[in-house]
Amino acid sequence: MTGAAGDIGAVGRTLTTLLLEKGHRVRALVRREDGRAEVLRQLGAEVVQGDLTDLASMHRAIEGCRRIYFGMSVSPDYLKATVNAASVARHHGIQAFVNMSQMTVTQMSITETTDSPQHKLHWLAEQALAWSGLPVVTLRPTVFMEGFFLRLAAADIRETDELALPLGNGKTSPISAADVARAAAIILDDPAPHIGRSYNLTGFESAGLDHYAQVFSAALGRTIRYRDLPVDAWRSKLWQAGVPAHLLNHLTTMAELHQQGRYDRMTDDYIRLTGRTPTSLHDFVTLHAADFTRCEAAA
Repeated sequence: MTGAAGDIGAVGRTLTTLLLEKGHRVRALVRREDGRAEVLRQLGAEVVQGDLTDLASMHRAIEGCRRIYFGMSVSPDYLKATVNAASVARHHGIQAFVNMSQMTVTQMSITETTDSPQHKLHWLAEQALAWSGLPVVTLRPTVFMEGFFLRLAAADIRETDELALPLGNGKTSPISAADVARAAAIILDDPAPHIGRSYNLTGFESAGLDHYAQVFSAALGRTIRYRDLPVDAWRSKLWQAGVPAHLLNHLTTMAELHQQGRYDRMTDDYIRLTGRTPTSLHDFVTLHAADFTRCEAAA
């Protein structure tokens, strides 16, 4: 299990919990020994420290395992890490390799790409995994609720009652990381029927940000308004906040693609996999209401 020690909206951490509850033994790869690693041990996971781009680390992590969940945050080393993990997985005869990709890859080809360096790396990684001969299952979510609404928008919602993002009038269908983890847990619990398949995972609905602002208003009990930010101003704000260039270019491209309607996608893959309806934004906001509420208001 990679990414098990992630923070906001970590699929790997939730997935680790779900698989342990199903009675599986789970080995979690972490980059550093810290409190999050200790939490994984307390849950019952075996924790191995290492780096996805380091060959020896991946042998320590993979040897003796039968199934792999591979997920990695946005990074210029993404392709290197994927090929490194796949090479070691093939060496050890892995029975299933569940790869976390992105839905934008479905709109890409050898002649069609985007301006995001991360999108290109995800597309290339899917090609490499297809060539590897590994028993791969690919998950392609749209955007995570946690990423856009908790990480990028929560501060403005708390302080100014504004859902401030540069998405124009484009529609989007965000999905919660917990839902993606549930889908991955079902596959890893019994991977055989899913080998060679790709699942495009969308959320409860596809709608514009004006609609989602109304959802926030209803869930929080106060008026939240959508403010469409200029992309360049938003990019400058993130840059000043210290967002790395690779991630910044990826986020900027995602915003532009949203404006073009490229995230206006709906599938029934999640429902068919899990038999459940995806988490609605209303339920998500209610669950995380404290993150969207000023401390004095919460008190």
